[in-house]
Formats: sequence, C-alpha cells, structure tokens
Amino acid sequence: MKKNGLSKGMKRALAALIAVVAVALIVFGARMAVVSSRKTDEVTYRVRKEIYENVIEIAGTASAAKEQTLQAKTDGTVIAVYAKEGDVVKKGDVLLQVDDTTQVYNLAKLDYDLASTRITGAAQQIKLMEVQRASLVQKVDECKIIATFDGVIASFDVDEDDYLEAKDSIGTLVDKSYLTAKVEIAETDVAKLAVGQKVQFSFPAYDGTVEGYVVSFPAIGEVTSRGATVIKATVRIDDVPEAILPNFSFTGKIQITEPETKLVVERYAIGHEKGSAFVEILENGKATKVAVEVEPYGTGYVNVLSGLSGGEVLKAQSDAGKSGRMSVSVRGAPKSSGNRQNAGAPPPRF
Repeated sequence: MKKNGLSKGMKRALAALIAVVAVALIVFGARMAVVSSRKTDEVTYRVRKEIYENVIEIAGTASAAKEQTLQAKTDGTVIAVYAKEGDVVKKGDVLLQVDDTTQVYNLAKLDYDLASTRITGAAQQIKLMEVQRASLVQKVDECKIIATFDGVIASFDVDEDDYLEAKDSIGTLVDKSYLTAKVEIAETDVAKLAVGQKVQFSFPAYDGTVEGYVVSFPAIGEVTSRGATVIKATVRIDDVPEAILPNFSFTGKIQITEPETKLVVERYAIGHEKGSAFVEILENGKATKVAVEVEPYGTGYVNVLSGLSGGEVLKAQSDAGKSGRMSVSVRGAPKSSGNRQNAGAPPPRF
C-alpha cells in the first residue's frame, strides 16, 4: 500500500533543484556586487567653480532725467525759430517766437496810462493797473517757447510762418545727464531691497553692461493688471553711454549681496566616516583621502567650504542611482532666490 507524499527519489530531486537555485542566486548577487563596485569605481566628478549671485531680476524702459514738451501757449503766427532738432540749449533760451505785436502794443499803452495815473490818480487805481500790467507781461511771454532746463532738443517740427494754436505740441526737450526708470519688484523680494544697491543694466542697443543704483521705493504696494502685488522702485544711471537714449529698453539685476565663488561638486563624490565628510582625490592613478566640509547647494550638489581648491577629480563614493545613501550637514545653505553662473568649468562627469 502506497503512502501519501513524495517518494524518496522525488525528494532528492527537489532538494538538488533548491540547491542549484540557491547557488545561482549567490553567484548572481556576487556578480552584481562586483558590477556595482566597478561602476562606482569608474565614476569620477570634477570640482568646479561657480559664481553665486543673490540678485533681483528687473526689466523696463529708461527715461530722461527731465523732459519738456514744447507747446504753444497762445494762438499766432511763428515769426522766428531759434533752434533745431539736436541743438544743446540752456535754461531760459528762447526757442521760438510767435507774433506778439498785439500783446506788446497793449503793454506799451498800459505803461503810458500808468505813468499818467501815477501823477494824478488814486492809489487804488494805480494798484489795479499794476496787476493788469503783470497780466499783459505774461501774455507777451506766452508768445515765446522757452527752455526750462539745460538739455538737448530731441524733436522740433516747426517753421516760420506756421500758424500755431494754444497747446499745439511742436517738439520735445530732454535732459540726458542721467537716466531713470520705474521697475516692478515682487512682494517676495521687497524685504531684500535697499536704497543705494548696485544695479547692472543690459541694453540691446549697447554692447556691455552699465552700472546704476536704486534711488527709492515706496512704502506701499500696488496690484498689477496681472493680479500680482508689486512695488515700483526707481533706479538710476549717472554715467550714460552715448549709444543709450531715453526710452530704450533694458533688462537688469539689482545686486543684493556681492557675488560669491562656490566650489561645487556632485554630492555622490562625498563620503562619510565617523560623522566627518571626506573625498578621494584621484591623481596619477592614485586616490588620496582628504577631509572636507560641505553644505547643500541646489539639488544633487554640494558647496565645498574647506579642503579643496577647485579642479580636483574625485572618486565616486556612492551610486547616483541610490539617492538616499549620503546626508550632508547643513551650514548656511545658499538662498534659493539667487542665480548660479558656471565659471567656465568642464563637464561634471567624464
């Protein structure tokens, strides 16, 4: 009578199969460990220098220091033009004269009457005529267009014998001794802003950067048409290159702190031993262990605070595919709002 269960032969076959599978798994694991070890050993990283900038990005349009719209103040025929487009003029210069025959006559007649009244008239009447005289003097002055500051005539479109009506615009006078602009600053960056901070401007019309500074900013924000809350800071350029004119567009950066040079390398090049960080510098086929101090720098990188000088080739200490194998002690991690600029370093991996 047969007993239930496997026969002795079947048991021996099953045991042999299990043994073969176990050996295969051990061999496979060993091979994978060797491959992983070789993979890590073959990977290297180069320490490179980057410039870290803590800045606020801006954009806008430059405006002249002063601007005067040249407008007629009275109706009349132009009898003299004393300037042209591009002329440099001084404050008080007469740029244009409108026929003032009537106004001059009225003023002269009043002066004659006033002289007679001073002899025989009452004091109240003399006072009234003096007020009238001031009004007539103003009307004579309104027949001229006068520069209100030193500047350059940016546009001037008028000729003799043209007839002007009051408030007709015939040109523009600008003071280009410096340029200003209003720029939007996001509410999240306002706390960093300070009067006097350096500003680097870049103009499409100019090859190079131009330095300026923050002049002022209001104590109240405003909401833009986009729904963003901002303040509008005033920035200024004192040394204006000739190639840059009012109403030219620009982009720029308000410098919050001085740029810093960082020594950056992938975090997988950092090893830990007894709570201290180290790297292995590869040179002439040999690896030299060096103690370092590091801090996090963006995603997947560290900034080396001490122990290296830049350019070193480091041996990988962990596989980049295993993201949780290294922790870095935090020491003054850089602000996320700053910009990183690679200072001409070679590719990080090779």
